[in-house]
Amino acid sequence: MSVQIDDAVKSTAPRIGKGGAPPSRPGRGPGRAAKSAPYLILLPALIATAIFLGWPVIRNVLLSFQSMNMRELIQHLTVWNGFENFSETLGSEQFWRVTLRTVIFTAVNVVLIMVLGVLIGLLLARLGKKMRLTLSVALVLTWAMPIIAATTVFQWLFDSRYGVVNWVLDKLGWHSMANYDWVGTQFSTFFVVTVLIVWQSLPFVALNLYAATTTIPKELYEAARMDGAGAWKSFTSVTFPFLKPFVLATTFLEIIWVFKSFAQVFAISKGGPDRLTETLPVFAFTEGMSNQHFGMGAAISLLTILILLALTAYSLRLTLKQEEDEL
Repeated sequence: MSVQIDDAVKSTAPRIGKGGAPPSRPGRGPGRAAKSAPYLILLPALIATAIFLGWPVIRNVLLSFQSMNMRELIQHLTVWNGFENFSETLGSEQFWRVTLRTVIFTAVNVVLIMVLGVLIGLLLARLGKKMRLTLSVALVLTWAMPIIAATTVFQWLFDSRYGVVNWVLDKLGWHSMANYDWVGTQFSTFFVVTVLIVWQSLPFVALNLYAATTTIPKELYEAARMDGAGAWKSFTSVTFPFLKPFVLATTFLEIIWVFKSFAQVFAISKGGPDRLTETLPVFAFTEGMSNQHFGMGAAISLLTILILLALTAYSLRLTLKQEEDEL
């Protein structure tokens, strides 16, 4: 009788798998709803990206194959001219001068941003809590300032008549700078724009690199000190190998950000004097809007995207190659 009761209890008791979990049923995987859940979550973002980014890009591509001037715009005419805008742009000596200028401008800015950003990031790692908090707050406030607001501040700082920079230089004995026009020459204009872009970019790089330094085990520094390594040896053998992936990723982002910078250059000088400080984004805007060659401006902007994609691919290739060499 007891044997029959035990058998009945066993047959009616719920089966328990390993770890107390119910046993999996053969042939039953996750449901269709569970599989589609990630795609449903991403769907609103994908729709928004397609509407606000995808359609403008498609419209720009179509416009680049049209002859769109003020006449066509007013009369709502669509005049297709094939690759004429691209051939005219690529055959223009001015386009290649602007392209070379943009590449040099980007390289100078990125080098300054990364060198100063790494130094400030390492400084944050060595400061005390109060000084680190103070400097971090200052960096965050700098980074949070809108681009146009920061550009307006720099316009006032470097103003020829009422600028603080000229006033300070004059008080320091450099009287020839009392009424100096900072946007009167190509070099001085690029100097102002470079200072502005570097100032805006430093917080992101510094805070990113400081966060990376917190991931370095302290035991490695102790082992390096026991081996007699100094500050420079500890940096080259411990700090930099850990920071290298972060430095490469940050450099890659800064190349994109500086290359496509438009507001700073246009607000400071509008590409002047004599269009000597035009970068590719400003050049595309000037040809498309100011000169009312909308198809030409679209073609230039599309070529700018292709150049940026080529630089991006080259940067990624170098990064992946270095990672493979380390492995």
